[in-house]
Amino acid sequence: MGRKDENTGFVCEHCRSEVQALARGTYRNHCPFCLHSKHVDEKPGDRLSDCGGVMRPQAVRYNTQKGWQILHVCTKCGFERYNIVAEDAAQPDDMALVRHIMAKPGN
Repeated sequence: MGRKDENTGFVCEHCRSEVQALARGTYRNHCPFCLHSKHVDEKPGDRLSDCGGVMRPQAVRYNTQKGWQILHVCTKCGFERYNIVAEDAAQPDDMALVRHIMAKPGN
C-alpha cells in the first residue's frame, strides 16, 4: 500500500465528525474538531499498531523545526506520540481547543 492510499479521511471515534485527509504528502492523524486520535501507528504513517485505542490530546509544545505539536496519549495502552498541529489545512485544527490544552497546568 502506498503513502497516498494510507492518507485517507476518517470518522473520528471520539466525536464522530468526518475528517478529511491532509494534502501536501502529510498524514492526518487526529481530528481537527476534538483533537483526539487513534492508535494505529508504531512509527508515523506505518499503520502497524494492533492497539486501536483512542488517543487523548494531553499537552502542547512548540518544536523549532516542526511548529506546534499535540501530545496524544493512548487511553488503552498508554502509548505517547507528538503530532503536528494542522493550522493551514482545508480543515484546520481548532486552535481555541489547542490553546485550551496549552493553558492546562503542567503544560
